Amino acid sequence: MTPDEIGARLRTALGAPADVEASVSGGGPGFERATVDVPSHRWADAIRAARDDAELACDFFDWLSAVDEQDAGLAVVAHLWSTTARHGVLVRTRVPSEAAELPTVVDVYVGAGWHERETYEMFGVAFTGHPDLSPLLLPPEFEGHPLRKDFVLASRVAKPWPGAKEPGESHAGGSRRQPMRPPGVPAPDEWGPQAAPADGDETQDAGEE
Repeated sequence: MTPDEIGARLRTALGAPADVEASVSGGGPGFERATVDVPSHRWADAIRAARDDAELACDFFDWLSAVDEQDAGLAVVAHLWSTTARHGVLVRTRVPSEAAELPTVVDVYVGAGWHERETYEMFGVAFTGHPDLSPLLLPPEFEGHPLRKDFVLASRVAKPWPGAKEPGESHAGGSRRQPMRPPGVPAPDEWGPQAAPADGDETQDAGEE
């Protein structure tokens, strides 16, 4: 099946609703991938249909993750593969950043469990019905979701990153914003080797000289 046929087949398996769109993504011949965009309430149905439809037969769960599209919300993507037909399909949906929630697909693919835990941890997408969304990579006391674009990295406070500092900024002519500091992280001149000496320290140093 071609990528166009795969996308059309999954859409048909879902009843060809108007809110499901099939397209082809990828770059160049041999690298195209069928992509099916579904609303969040059809997410689990689309994953299950890709597995159970006889022509699609996507019996292998490859990966699941998210992309922070800022004002547009969070795009959640799953890649499924058929080991018999040797074709794949990307199933994609979008959830709002402030209420990021999807039904779990662990009952369809057990292997989705770890991917959903990581996506919850890094992007804050909750998967309802998941048996255990405990931290996978971060300590339990960690607050926030590091792969969201509004998450402030403390390392940027202490040491600027090379290259463009923020999207749209460049070395030449780009405006440079003041680094943002998360709550509780002191400015570089308040701690460490860059810290300015306290008034008492300055007086003491002068007396010693």
